[in-house]
Amino acid sequence: MPGVLVVLPTYNEAGNLERIVRAVLEQLPRARVLVVDDNSPDGTGQIADRLATELPEVEVLHRPLKEGLGRAYLAGFAPALAGDPELVIAMDADFSHDPRDLPRLVAAAEHADLVLGSRYVSGGGVVDWGLLRRALSRGGSLYSRLILGVAVRDLTGGFKCYRHEALERVTREPVRANGYAFQIELTYRAIRAGLRVVEVPIVFRERAVGRSKMTPGIAFEAVWRVAALRLRRPA
Repeated sequence: MPGVLVVLPTYNEAGNLERIVRAVLEQLPRARVLVVDDNSPDGTGQIADRLATELPEVEVLHRPLKEGLGRAYLAGFAPALAGDPELVIAMDADFSHDPRDLPRLVAAAEHADLVLGSRYVSGGGVVDWGLLRRALSRGGSLYSRLILGVAVRDLTGGFKCYRHEALERVTREPVRANGYAFQIELTYRAIRAGLRVVEVPIVFRERAVGRSKMTPGIAFEAVWRVAALRLRRPA
């Protein structure tokens, strides 16, 4: 198996962190896990530090402030790009992304530069969401596809596996977006750069522990950032 680094951004994930880290390593025993904690007041960072002392595969990056998902991922991508993993995986720490899907993403990366865990291709789906949230999510993905003129069906998804060279390519220039728009921007950059992007079906589940980080501001940013992306040529 190629060298794999799994980046887990966290904020107030004390109820999930140990279980998700161990579940990731159960699926990818040779992987490394980088926990990027945004100074969680619930003790997530301390749990991450304990796991790092118990498990040699685990590393922790402490950030002083909560600055949003995109900034957390970029902070985690920096040591990944400075190191030697062939594959860098981005995923949520709340079990909405099922660790059991990790081997399929890694396998798909043999023939792709960026693999997307997709809710909106055949075999994918969402459970435990109400009708309004389902409509907003599907509508957001459709809006992004139409504005950007791309065929990828799940542009807002955050379960991704990058080849090292692809991640370096899409982060070479400053990334302006932060929330869901961050996911859209990096995928769009990959497509515009001519990289091989494939979607692998996943089932997304609502978190069982903790509170969702979704806010109206994050959704609004995605709307206007998509239009801004269409008006300029990404790196």
